[in-house]
Amino acid sequence: MTVRVRFAPSPTGYLHIGSARTALYNFLYARSKGGKFLLRIEDTDQERSTEESVKSILEGLKWLGLEPDEPIVFQSKNKEKHLEAAFKLLEMGKAYRDFTPKEKTTENIKEVVAERAREQKDLRSNPYRDLSKEESDARAASGEPFAIRLKVPRTGKTSFEDAVYGLQEREFSEIEDLVLVRSDGHPLYNLAVVCDDIEMGITNVIRGQDHLTNTHKQILIYEALGIKPPRFAHLPLILAPGGKKLSKRHHGEIVSLTTYRDAGFLPEAFRNFLALLGWSPKGNKEILSMEELIESFSLEGIHRSNAIFNFDPNNPKRWTDDKAIWMNAEYLRKMPLEKLIPYVKEELRQAKLWREEYESEEKEWFEKTVNLIRERFFTLKDFSTQGRAYFSEDFDFDPKAVEKNLKKHPELETLLPELAERLEQLVDFSHQALEDEIKKFAQEKGVSFGVIMNGARTVLTGVQVGPSMLAVLETLGKKRVVARLKSRLAWQAIQQV
Repeated sequence: MTVRVRFAPSPTGYLHIGSARTALYNFLYARSKGGKFLLRIEDTDQERSTEESVKSILEGLKWLGLEPDEPIVFQSKNKEKHLEAAFKLLEMGKAYRDFTPKEKTTENIKEVVAERAREQKDLRSNPYRDLSKEESDARAASGEPFAIRLKVPRTGKTSFEDAVYGLQEREFSEIEDLVLVRSDGHPLYNLAVVCDDIEMGITNVIRGQDHLTNTHKQILIYEALGIKPPRFAHLPLILAPGGKKLSKRHHGEIVSLTTYRDAGFLPEAFRNFLALLGWSPKGNKEILSMEELIESFSLEGIHRSNAIFNFDPNNPKRWTDDKAIWMNAEYLRKMPLEKLIPYVKEELRQAKLWREEYESEEKEWFEKTVNLIRERFFTLKDFSTQGRAYFSEDFDFDPKAVEKNLKKHPELETLLPELAERLEQLVDFSHQALEDEIKKFAQEKGVSFGVIMNGARTVLTGVQVGPSMLAVLETLGKKRVVARLKSRLAWQAIQQV
C-alpha cells in the first residue's frame, strides 16, 4: 500500500513554526516511504478563514520546499459529502437526531443528565438518543430543527497504537455522544476530518499531540462507517522558554515561519533546524541535506518529550533560537556557491543594491566577493547590512569600530589619505604587493601595521572585523580603495558617529 499523508492547516493566521514542523515531518515520512504528501486546507470556519492566511501557508510551504504531490483539497468544498456520511450513520442507526432546542443552555442539559443519573440511567444519555425512528422521522419531517449525534457505545473503550506515544486507550464513558452536524446544517470538525481522510486515501495521520483527544472520537466515526482507521503518530509540542506553550497570541511574529524567511534565513537551514526540533537521526549528525533528512527520518526517532524553542522575546539581540542562528551561519559558509548566489541576489535586489553587471561583466567579481564575505555572516540580511560597503558607496559606520580603530588613532585622518596616494601608484594590486607596500608605509610613519590595517578596514567597510584585510583591499579594487581612503565625506560621517 502506498503511504499517503496530509498536512491539514486551518487558514486563520500565519504558518506557525509548530505547524511547519508538522508539515515537514509528514513530507519526510512520505518521501522516506516512497509515498505521497498531500495538503488539505481546513477552511470550514468561514468567519475566521482568510485568503491571506491561505497565501501565507502556501508561501511558507513553498519556501521550505514542501509542495504537495496532488492538487490542494479545500475542506469547505466537501460539505455535501460530510452531510451524506452523517445521514448514512443516521440510517444505519449509529447516529440519532437531537432535537434539543438551540436556546437550551448547557446548564439545562446538565440538569437533564443529572435527573437521569438519579434514575440510574446512563450518565451520558441524551434525552433523544432512544427516540423511536418513526417519531424522529416525523419530527424532522415537520421541520423541527435537529443536530445529528453519534451513538457512542455504552460500554467498552477505544484503543490505538500511537507511533510515538504507544498504546492509547479511553473508556467510552469518558466520551460524549459526538455532535456530527449542528442544527444549522454545519458538519463539525471530527466528522469532516474523517470523511476527508477517507476520501483522500490517507494511510498515516501525523499531527500534534493536542489532537490525541480527537483521535479517540475520530476512531469511533471510522468504526461506525466500517472503515479501518489510518495509523496515527502524535508529535510533542514545541514550547517557549520556561515550558509555556508556544502560542501565536503570546509570541506574535516570533513563531511565524515568514518571520525567519524575511529575516534572512536560508530555507535549507531552517528546514534542518525544524527537523531536529523534536527528532534525532541515528548518529546525532546535525547538518543534514534534504536527501539526508529523508534517508534518516523515522517516526521512531521522534522524542516523546516536548521540544523547547529557545529565544528571549525581551531582548532584541536574541529574538530567535541560538541554534537556529548557528545552523544558518553554517549553511551560509558551507553551501555550494552556485546555490547561495540566487539567495544573495534576491537579498540585494530587495535592498536596492543589485546591479545587472553582477550577472555579466562583473559576474566573476561578484561571486568572488560573496564567497569572501560570507564567512562571518549569520543571515542573508548581513549581505545588505554588514556587507553593504562591497556593493554601495552608501554604508554606515559601526560606532564601536570607529571608536576603537579611528578615534583612538587620530593620526590616521592624515595617514590614510597618504597611504591612498601610495596605493594609487601600484601597478600590481595583488595580495603580496599590497602587503609589502603597506608594511613599508607603516614602518616609514612609525605606526604599527595593525593600526593602519584596522583603521583602513573601518574607513573602507564601516565595520570592525571581517575577512583578511588584504583580501578586502583586493576585492574592493584600487579605484574604490583609493577614493574611500582619500574621501573627506567618510571622515565627516565618522565624526557624527
